[in-house]
Amino acid sequence: MTVTNAVSGTNVHEVADGIYRINTPVFFEGGPGGFSFNQYLIVDGAPLLFHTGPRKMFALVREAVASVLPPERLRHIAFSHVEADECGSLNEWLAAAPEAQPLCSGIAKLVSIDDLADRPARGLEDSETVDLGRHRLRWLATPHLPHAWECGMLFDETTQTLLCGDLFTQGGAQSPAVTGADILGPSEAFRRSMDYYSHTKHGDAMLERLAALEPHTLACMHGSAWQGDGAALLRALAVSLHE
Repeated sequence: MTVTNAVSGTNVHEVADGIYRINTPVFFEGGPGGFSFNQYLIVDGAPLLFHTGPRKMFALVREAVASVLPPERLRHIAFSHVEADECGSLNEWLAAAPEAQPLCSGIAKLVSIDDLADRPARGLEDSETVDLGRHRLRWLATPHLPHAWECGMLFDETTQTLLCGDLFTQGGAQSPAVTGADILGPSEAFRRSMDYYSHTKHGDAMLERLAALEPHTLACMHGSAWQGDGAALLRALAVSLHE
């Protein structure tokens, strides 16, 4: 792991071949335990950043990206759904990477991003693929899972890595970059305390579709990335959501 900012603790760690987790721990005044924000950088012929981080974290995330590759090399700025930690610094990234394009769901492009962003987005339809060079990504529409109509996830078929956004969100600020330990228990405790899932009636089917991909790495947006039997973990999440 490389610490790229000693003051914030922002750090970079390669969690799969060519995929780097950028992590910034945060502590809220008067709040318990802290939290963390992750972005994922895929280094390839057409590099991709998944999640921009909040606008006020742009300088920290840019510094971290620059420790791996020149930010202007980015060609895709992708995100799961429209929230500040997902795409809050989108326009700052478009300025830093003049040849990059926003990458999101077709719904996000239609209802939000083509108005919010300084350049038009590429809106992905369900199962559409994006070739970065060595890495081939597939867009999986997951409306309302865990939340937001426009929600979706990217699956890297090359490394069996699921960029799963807010699934398996873990609290705390000091989690390891990658773990094979239990994250279902901590993430479900966090979910139950805030209830940020939409409770969509299609959740079981969407989780089973993700499980069928048999991911090896789950690139979580908050907390540790996880490695192991991703199919079993996703199915365990489906069971837990009914309890």
